Amino acid sequence: MLTYDPAAVESKWRRIWAERKAWEVDLDRAERPYYTLMMFPYPSAEGLHVGNVYAYTGADIHGRFMAMRGYDVFEPIGFDAFGIHSENYALKVGEHPARLVRRNIRRFTEQLERLGCRFNWSQAVDTTDPAYYKWTQWIFLQLYKAGLAYRARAPVHWCPSCMTVLADEQVEGGRCERCDTPVTRRELEQWFFRITRYADRLLEQLDHLDWSESVKAAQRNWIGRSAGVTVRFPVEGGAGETIACFTTRPETLWGSPTWP
Repeated sequence: MLTYDPAAVESKWRRIWAERKAWEVDLDRAERPYYTLMMFPYPSAEGLHVGNVYAYTGADIHGRFMAMRGYDVFEPIGFDAFGIHSENYALKVGEHPARLVRRNIRRFTEQLERLGCRFNWSQAVDTTDPAYYKWTQWIFLQLYKAGLAYRARAPVHWCPSCMTVLADEQVEGGRCERCDTPVTRRELEQWFFRITRYADRLLEQLDHLDWSESVKAAQRNWIGRSAGVTVRFPVEGGAGETIACFTTRPETLWGSPTWP
């Protein structure tokens, strides 16, 4: 009677794949290069969650399909270890983030290897590694020198429990999506990128991408270009002071009681 021992079979083939370097690709000499990338996990918990496995499985199936069609598939993996996710988890467990991230990366690596995906581990990255983030710093400096990065004060969503700024989509019903704490508004000095300088170009190029319409619609909404006019309403008793308002429907201004 035949028996199937998953642990024995899987460990055997993981060992063989590693010995043969089955998933490594010569990036300089690939005849039919194909790049397939799924987002890198946050090592900000004790291990992977089911959403990671769900996403990586689908991407890996696509990578294997393209490899069977004769492509030299490069499927990288890494760890998005910087930022509020890792820092908040370090605060929660009371451990220094530098030690915590290194331990969690080892744990995540072990779990990812057990999935059997065709990750190219020889090219794995860790965003907390100085050899990696020196390039993100370099890119920022180029943007700053080109006048595309600047500092300014602006209102932000603030979670007093997570002690961090939240994006608009992280606020649900006036509460933090992670801890359900009521969100406040505060003004902070922060860095901005002049991405609006490229809004038209980004929108035009979306039409040439082989993405689903739902994803492209989300990108258009993120860019958020609106065509309209800025009008100034006089402040009663304000000695010439005005309030500037932007509208995409200037024809409705005739209904304003303060419109001349």
